[in-house]
Amino acid sequence: MQLTFIRKTALSGDTNCPSLYQTDRGTFVVQGWRVTDPEALSQLDIPAHETVVEVPADVLAELIR
Repeated sequence: MQLTFIRKTALSGDTNCPSLYQTDRGTFVVQGWRVTDPEALSQLDIPAHETVVEVPADVLAELIR
């Protein structure tokens, strides 16, 4: 899988997190903060092979353009 960097949040400083990447498979990879809040997780049905991350709106805003 080849990744193409799209955008990182203005909140990231010198790091690249959270970030958004496009793949050569027609999908996106999201790097973000791991969601560990029990209340939030209880509202989701997450299979063992998946995880949930949180990203700021400014990262996803690039998709709209």
